[in-house]
Amino acid sequence: MTSGRRPAQPDFVRAARSLVAAALLALAPWASAAGWDVATLMELLSRNKPGRATFNETRHLALLDRPLELSGELRFTPPNRLEKRTLAPGTDSMVVDGDVLTLERAGRRHTLSLREHPEIAVFIESIRGTLAGDRAALERAYALALEGEAKRWNLVLKPLSPVAAGFVARIEVSGRQADIHRVEIFQADGDRTLMMIRRTDP
Repeated sequence: MTSGRRPAQPDFVRAARSLVAAALLALAPWASAAGWDVATLMELLSRNKPGRATFNETRHLALLDRPLELSGELRFTPPNRLEKRTLAPGTDSMVVDGDVLTLERAGRRHTLSLREHPEIAVFIESIRGTLAGDRAALERAYALALEGEAKRWNLVLKPLSPVAAGFVARIEVSGRQADIHRVEIFQADGDRTLMMIRRTDP
């Protein structure tokens, strides 16, 4: 367990960012187009059940000459456990369970507490409220704006806290009715991550 309040390792920050995108892409039941608003979307997301999916992720990082492409598998178990297993180009696994984030790579395991790392918690906590369909919890930390209509919508989350805004500029989730298919995370430093997902369980 990481001790003190040292800055989080870059791998953990990237892990948290990826996990947020993965969780936001969890599929919910189909909804009718009538009365489409933030409240309706949150209600649908609150119905999430344990599920599996595959993902394709593109990371645009200032330190790299070209985008980094990853793919793998996801598993979400409500209310607060998310597993992400990257299969290409390399293999690693990341798990968020309660307050604990665990990263395994090349046979080595690293674990930290989210309470000690607000730069990671900002990614994770944003998704917990979304998956729970807890609009009140989200609005305590983010300004929410739902654009478009049921057949083509985009939900924008912007951090309210200056500390959180120092890490995340905004998160955009888009989809069709309750079928969420795209999440893009824009970091304050200019890096961004796009994740697309396809559910594999019935």
